[in-house]
Amino acid sequence: MTKVWLHSNRRVLLLAMVPVAVLEGLGALMLVLDMPTAIRAAAWLSVSISNLLFWGLIHQMLRPRIAYRDGFVCFYLKSGKPFEVPISIVEGFFLGQGPLYLPGANQGETKTVNLVARLSQREVDWAHREVKEALGHWGDGYVTIRGTWCEPLTTEVVGRLNRALSEASRATSSQAKE
Repeated sequence: MTKVWLHSNRRVLLLAMVPVAVLEGLGALMLVLDMPTAIRAAAWLSVSISNLLFWGLIHQMLRPRIAYRDGFVCFYLKSGKPFEVPISIVEGFFLGQGPLYLPGANQGETKTVNLVARLSQREVDWAHREVKEALGHWGDGYVTIRGTWCEPLTTEVVGRLNRALSEASRATSSQAKE
């Protein structure tokens, strides 16, 4: 069973649903009104595209940034399957700072709080991974998750993550001894 440790930024995704809902509403309105065929075709296209965008945003809202499943910490930093890192390799979480990575923002000047996961330096196979740059960075044994695209990061969140990591590590090691 998958346990979500860190959620995506649901506020931003809900905000992104507003123009999608407006586009869908306009399309539906054009379908209800007696419009020429070309406009009705455009309305169907508008409603169809809006539905795809809406469900894509819902999917992203339900997709965590970090989860735990069967002895693996799952990092969702790209489309498709998450990176599943054995829990014994993840040493801890802490706060960091880095670029905002929002469209229109001056990336060199605007900063956000990031979450950083330290991986075991002995596990060189896990030192680097290609991730979506807007979501984070993975290099030199550190996984950085940009705070822009996850739930608000606080010291309490980091404490919760480290407690969950510690509990899951203990449970995994006690299962291995049995």
